[in-house]
Amino acid sequence: MLTSLPLFIAGLTILLVGAELLVRGASRAAALLRVSPLVIGLTVVAFGTSSPEFAITLRAAFTDYAADMALGNVVGSNIANVLLVLGLAAALSPIVVTQRVIRVHAPAMVAASVLMGLLALDGSLSGGDGLVLLAALGGYITLTLLRDRRILLPATTPPAPNGGGGRAAIQIAAGALLLGTGAWLLVEAATSLAAIMGVSELLIGLTAVAVGTSLPELATTVAAFRQGEQQMAVGNILGSNIFNVLAILGTAAILAPHGVPVPAQALYFDLPVMTAVAIACLPVFLTGHSIARWEGWLFLGYYVAYCGFLFLAATEHAAQGLFGTSILLFALPLTLLTLAVGVIRHLRRASDRLL
Repeated sequence: MLTSLPLFIAGLTILLVGAELLVRGASRAAALLRVSPLVIGLTVVAFGTSSPEFAITLRAAFTDYAADMALGNVVGSNIANVLLVLGLAAALSPIVVTQRVIRVHAPAMVAASVLMGLLALDGSLSGGDGLVLLAALGGYITLTLLRDRRILLPATTPPAPNGGGGRAAIQIAAGALLLGTGAWLLVEAATSLAAIMGVSELLIGLTAVAVGTSLPELATTVAAFRQGEQQMAVGNILGSNIFNVLAILGTAAILAPHGVPVPAQALYFDLPVMTAVAIACLPVFLTGHSIARWEGWLFLGYYVAYCGFLFLAATEHAAQGLFGTSILLFALPLTLLTLAVGVIRHLRRASDRLL
């Protein structure tokens, strides 16, 4: 325990530093290409902030005793990105959501989650499943670039400084090296902690590792808000979730010797939760084209409840059944009713405008 915890912290720190370098380099490269903030957030920045998940998932997929962490890290990160990161951002300040996000990118996140869930029904993600996921990613990126009518920034955008391409390449290379080192340390430490604490690698991946690897998304979201780039912040979260499912799990399924195993607990609980969280974004985004503060607090509350349920289940606590029943019978129906009322009001306002 005394050795594993410092290694876990060191690995996480190295991951975050590497992710920061990679994001800066990728953002600089994107600026040279003069693409719009939403596209940057959905692609370059999202891919960069998902790089810790990519490094950890690949490392875990090639390690037999940590294989469950490969899936748990991705699923847990997607849940944390929406409920924790997006929830915290909205709780601090309402987030405006554009029509393109509502019509294309949020449904794409839902579709990616559903697709992965269907492919995982047989208990694993094989190389063929990985090819399907990567093909879906290619289609999504192509659609994103074709539909975005503001890919090119205005001609008045200041040109990148001399040597920008070289500096971006150095930052990307250094970030990738640090990510690989941090991923190795973090997976080794996390599996040791799981053994010491008597919990599964899946649980560690869903919670501690997932929250740790979601910190780049949180840092990027906060930085985007400070710079007035709300669309980049939203694009970063949605793009990261899509990339996590389609690119990371797709690549891991192809490269790992035995594919990516899908434990029964993940198949019947965690994957449905991830999909439900993605679906929950649709009515939230639709009502008023924004995420209100109370909706942000609601997301945060659900994330606390989700983590609480995981630990109760892991320890087989007597309160597990009562806790789960309370959420199913009271919290979820109340939330669905509130969101339904908001959607109905939105549709009525839209109908009145047409008349």
